[in-house]
Amino acid sequence: MTMISNPKVKLLEDGENLRIKQMSGDSGQFLPKHKASHESILVVIEGECVIRFDDKDHVLAEGDSLVVPANLWHQIEVKRDLRALHIMPKEIGFEFTK
Repeated sequence: MTMISNPKVKLLEDGENLRIKQMSGDSGQFLPKHKASHESILVVIEGECVIRFDDKDHVLAEGDSLVVPANLWHQIEVKRDLRALHIMPKEIGFEFTK
């Protein structure tokens, strides 16, 4: 059975319209499946992860980035200890599966 747990999240910058959070997770960790009300950008600083959408998987390693579309369910699997920046609009909202 896959164990799902929340990443460690730290607010780095809070601007007028955007915010940047640092997200980290441990190798083998699955983050909760969710979707967001707005698109955002994930930039991998260290490690590797797979972002799984219904129709495609994206493997991201150090230096890679991905624009995560709004309103698409996705889940992140941490392949190697991960540290990433998540850049998003301040008004973003998240919905998680139950």
